[in-house]
Amino acid sequence: MSIKEKLYQECVFYVEKRERTIQEIISSNKKALLSETKSSAGDKHETGRAMLQLEMEKASQQIAVVQQMKETLAKVDTANSHDLVRLGSVIITEKMNYFIAISLGKTTVDNKDYFIISSSSPIGRIFLGKKEGDKVVFNGNSITIQSIL
Repeated sequence: MSIKEKLYQECVFYVEKRERTIQEIISSNKKALLSETKSSAGDKHETGRAMLQLEMEKASQQIAVVQQMKETLAKVDTANSHDLVRLGSVIITEKMNYFIAISLGKTTVDNKDYFIISSSSPIGRIFLGKKEGDKVVFNGNSITIQSIL
């Protein structure tokens, strides 16, 4: 399995785990809403229901973010390398290595560190369209692209 495929799998596992966690929260909140009974402390009951509703709305928004991540990952091409940085590119630099996919953060694959970043992140936008040998400046640091996988 290539480094690009391994990094892609890291993304898939992350998205699946996040989706499972959110689904568990939704399921738990649905059960709590259904089991909530009217008590003598009516205001307390209504406050509890309102808090659960807010949690449900928050979880629904998080599901939408996960869906966007899935759509982005569906567009990632792990089979081909390109001359210019694009979605799915692995960028090797003298300072750090990057994989353009979703915003996941730092991960280690095959004893090497990679930042898995979104193409819409500040550094992702700087890298897009660049080629091997190009220099970019991010946060005052000059970064040279050594290779693109």
